[in-house]
Amino acid sequence: MLENIKKVLVSQEAIIERSKEIGAQISKDYADKMPVLVALLKGSVPFAAELMKYIDIDMEIEFMDVSSYEGTKSTGEIKIIKDLDRSIKDCDVIIVEDIVDTGKTLKTVKELLYSKGAKDVKVATLLDKKYGRVVDIEADYVGFDIPDEFVVGYGLDFNQKFRNLPFVGVLKEECYRSENE
Repeated sequence: MLENIKKVLVSQEAIIERSKEIGAQISKDYADKMPVLVALLKGSVPFAAELMKYIDIDMEIEFMDVSSYEGTKSTGEIKIIKDLDRSIKDCDVIIVEDIVDTGKTLKTVKELLYSKGAKDVKVATLLDKKYGRVVDIEADYVGFDIPDEFVVGYGLDFNQKFRNLPFVGVLKEECYRSENE
């Protein structure tokens, strides 16, 4: 698996440190509220688990499974595979995402949560790839801005592989080149 990684972009140690900082900021921003963290499956699970350790206020967690990728490309079609298990009417929601790329998925999920009655919806993302943005949307809490490279690890995958790497790395092009030709 490691032989397919071109370089480490964000180390596990850097992710932990940044998660502590974001967790402290969320704790401060929501000191008088009880936010619902909505982790988007599957990619955000490692980041959500790390981030939650450093949020020292009452909170709840929910999961949604939303898909828009096949291989290295966004399909442009957003599929809700698993919806929330509870009502979020009048709740302060923080979507926890692995990466904001085109922004289409995030925009769709935010709109859906507002349509379900959420009072407020913010976004915490491990990675922000502004280069790929096609809709006007920004995350409220950003771990790391990254260049336009295909990344895997720490929840991010290529065809369901590499999610278990303890860091974010750049996948060697030969691993996916034939898919893009």
